[in-house]
Amino acid sequence: MANPKDAAAKVESLAADAQKAATDQFEKISKSFEDAAAFSQDNMDAFMKSSNIATKAAEELNAAFMTFSKRAVDESVAATKDLSSVKTVPEFVEKQAAFAKSTLDTYMKQAAKFNEMFMAAAKDVAEPINARAAAAADLVKSYRV
Repeated sequence: MANPKDAAAKVESLAADAQKAATDQFEKISKSFEDAAAFSQDNMDAFMKSSNIATKAAEELNAAFMTFSKRAVDESVAATKDLSSVKTVPEFVEKQAAFAKSTLDTYMKQAAKFNEMFMAAAKDVAEPINARAAAAADLVKSYRV
């Protein structure tokens, strides 16, 4: 038969072990919640940074577009004035062809510039999000057994 003192000591030992295991698990869970909250805050910061970059890029693109549009209108007005002063049909055709070529060249250069601006903006906007995706991947890797 077991000694009551030994049985009480075993129960006390089991209770202490259970209490320690519960405390350890609670600390791990609390740390996980803290990590999740910090991770979520970092995600929000990245989204805000990305949003700010996108806003600035949109403003820059809009300014460039407005400048290009104003210049195009000014050039069209000047070309119209020039075309209205011609005396012969061949002169009109020559000036119209030169204007069309100049306009197309300008448009193509500006389209390339807009494309470069857009691609740079897209890269800059995606950078904070990509960093968070990499952090998420690292976090998932850290939980592997």
